[in-house]
Amino acid sequence: MIHRPVSYRRLATCHTDLQRLVIAAAEDFDFVVVCGHRGEEEQNAAVKNGTSKLAWPNSKHNSLPSLAVDLAPFPIDWDDVAAFDRLGAHVEAVARGMSIPIVWGGRWVNFPDRPHIQLEVA
Repeated sequence: MIHRPVSYRRLATCHTDLQRLVIAAAEDFDFVVVCGHRGEEEQNAAVKNGTSKLAWPNSKHNSLPSLAVDLAPFPIDWDDVAAFDRLGAHVEAVARGMSIPIVWGGRWVNFPDRPHIQLEVA
């Protein structure tokens, strides 16, 4: 289940493949959509606070529709790494089943970004 009405507004800023994936993943997992599209001010703030390494306009969040979405297990506990890992693995499995190519930021070695899911585009 997708929690909080604002989650749907955030998801609406994302690419339709991400929207389909997130809605399908929500059938078996409770989570919140933390972020879809980020404008210049939001992106630069994310860099400043350390949640992103990419300045505007280089993040997949910066296109419209967004090619990335950030998700958090519900209820949100930012310190519960295992819950984020379960959510990431779940979304990866759903994406495989739907043939939607994604990259989960939790697999990145140098800057693991567990909330981050992005479309893998050529």
